[in-house]
Amino acid sequence: MAEDLSAIIIMRVILFFLFVLLTTKLFSQTTDPPPPPADSVVTGDKVFEKVDVEAIFPGANMGWRKHLEKNLDPNVPVENGAPVGYYTVIVQFIVDKTGNISDVKALTNFGYGMEEQVVRVIQKGPSWTPALYKGKPVKAYRKQPVTYIVNADGFEVIMSDKYILYTGIENIISVKVDKVKSKDLSLSLTQGTITAGDNDIYYIKVNTPGKSILEIYNKKKNKKIGSVYFIVRKKS
Repeated sequence: MAEDLSAIIIMRVILFFLFVLLTTKLFSQTTDPPPPPADSVVTGDKVFEKVDVEAIFPGANMGWRKHLEKNLDPNVPVENGAPVGYYTVIVQFIVDKTGNISDVKALTNFGYGMEEQVVRVIQKGPSWTPALYKGKPVKAYRKQPVTYIVNADGFEVIMSDKYILYTGIENIISVKVDKVKSKDLSLSLTQGTITAGDNDIYYIKVNTPGKSILEIYNKKKNKKIGSVYFIVRKKS
């Protein structure tokens, strides 16, 4: 089955020089699909996981890009207080035989208004051209990932895999804050331990996959500088 791919990038500078980079890619669900919800098969219509021709948005990939670009606001996570980090929201939905959208639901739960926004934009969008299987229109799943990237001016976290920590190893990061010396920084984690090294270097150990939020303070002024959202993964 051929995959249908598209991508958009939006960048906006907002208050306090925070910005969000929004990237989206449309693709078909090809592996490990969730089972169809019970109410989706009441009429006897099968929800297809693999089809010959994917459902198409009006205007194809370019039309989808323009729709997302127009309706998704990349400022949402910052306005809702999201820490610095990468957030890949995934929303699943069904395109039925007539092209109508149904069963729109988020498969992630980052919060900060992100899932709600993507779900709302997909629900309010126009009808699609339905997927085809053996030449006939069918009801089929789609997934839409939307990655929000929230950065902050004034401090920087440098690491090999941006905003990703791995369990069972020492994750090495560098934290640089404008006009604040390393000795005046205080760092803490919601999960794991962090140990200071030399020259702005820190060592992080985490044991459980999921998330960990780094809080950065200026202990000399007793003032919070910012926070960083890390995704924690098992080391392969």
